[in-house]
Amino acid sequence: MDAELFPRARTEVAPGAVHVPDWLDTDAQHDLLRACREWARPPAGLRTVRTPGGGTMTARQVCLGHHWYPYAYARTVVDGDGAPVKPFPAWLGELGRDAARDALGTERGPYDVALINFYDGDARMGMHRDSDEKSDAPVVSLSLGDTCVFRFGNPENRTRPYTDVELRSGDLFVFGGPSRLAYHGVPRVRAGTAPPELGLLGRLNITLRVSGL
Repeated sequence: MDAELFPRARTEVAPGAVHVPDWLDTDAQHDLLRACREWARPPAGLRTVRTPGGGTMTARQVCLGHHWYPYAYARTVVDGDGAPVKPFPAWLGELGRDAARDALGTERGPYDVALINFYDGDARMGMHRDSDEKSDAPVVSLSLGDTCVFRFGNPENRTRPYTDVELRSGDLFVFGGPSRLAYHGVPRVRAGTAPPELGLLGRLNITLRVSGL
């Protein structure tokens, strides 16, 4: 948002969970968006995720490094076109390490998995935990496009206490340590709020993880 009356400040939302506004500058956002568009192309491209109970996620997803499906990892898109998962680029791993260091003052890795979710204006994400990895390294989350309400909860259950955080294009959110297994979700996307110069309709969330596999 231009000309903020009060610039947004870095915030520790919970122990080990830090929101860093505007971490990606405009050029970095454009570069990451171009990469996401390439990753979203088939084969092993953007897909609709189906849950074991027969439901579907409203956010569509593409994976790098290891393919995530509810609730495991594979080397191929076992719930899609069956193609080998796209490789995880070294520069994205460096970005993950830089993000964790800037947010938490710790450097972990190597980051080797990316889950990239695309949200249109009607998409949501229910409260869940990122618990399918064999590593306790912090999760790095980068936002592009539309602003969302990111609900960050506690490690015990999907209900309160939780904190709603506004994530805008370029924002970084990292959670590790005592908050590594906290429940979190996206109850709302504010359609049409992406920076016009970015050229993106909707929201992209790039989540980087250390699989430990």
